Amino acid sequence: MTSANASSAEQAERILANPFYRNIAGSLSGTQEYMAAERLHALHNDPRFDVVIVDTPPTRNALDFLDAPNTLTRFIDHPLFKLMMLPTRRGLRMLGLATQPVMRMISKVVGSEVLADAMAFFHAFSGMETGFRQRADEVLTLLGSAATCFVLVTSPRSDTVDEALFFAGRLRKSALAVAALIVNRSTPEFGEPPVLRPRDEAAALYDNLVELQAMAAAERRHLAGLVDDTGAESTWVPLLPSDVHDHEGLSAIRSLLFG
Repeated sequence: MTSANASSAEQAERILANPFYRNIAGSLSGTQEYMAAERLHALHNDPRFDVVIVDTPPTRNALDFLDAPNTLTRFIDHPLFKLMMLPTRRGLRMLGLATQPVMRMISKVVGSEVLADAMAFFHAFSGMETGFRQRADEVLTLLGSAATCFVLVTSPRSDTVDEALFFAGRLRKSALAVAALIVNRSTPEFGEPPVLRPRDEAAALYDNLVELQAMAAAERRHLAGLVDDTGAESTWVPLLPSDVHDHEGLSAIRSLLFG
């Protein structure tokens, strides 16, 4: 990302070698999310790939990358960032009486060495703001375009349904819609049981079928709110006899998803 936006290899090397950069790259909140969004942008524009799939973990902060481009632009527009960039635009001599007290105050809080590294970083960063802002805007445009679809995958358990509802609401907050809903590991529907319960050895099978039908019906009632909330077409993938760990299992999933 830095190399792509730097005007020269020397500028990129100055940034990558700067202690302030190495510190914030490893600890600044949102850095990983922005890198994920940046990588999505790069892969989307790579002619080697027809489809790019981003598989997020089932946690509530998995979609933080949606905010990452805006976070970057807010950082670039922040008054402190502009203050730190001022010497690079007007020369160090322009850091006059109006800004020196501010720098002295910052130096007392973070230390003079850290401030010096920060100043060197922003000096090396000069001229790259436009490129970063443009790519952030392109990522936001890509996420909201017809080329991007959001597929919500859940299971019929209460905790996962709650997470799925949160995801759907989070997408809606960003003016994004769920294109498809996949309910994984659902209880299969085996058809209605006979009207009369048999009295022979088939009675246990009959009871098992009735129990499975009740579980399937309960799962569909439980998922009804999520289906209505997303308004997306839902596909139900039943619980398979074994875990999916080979090509045969993947082929079975493919058939269930796409027919």
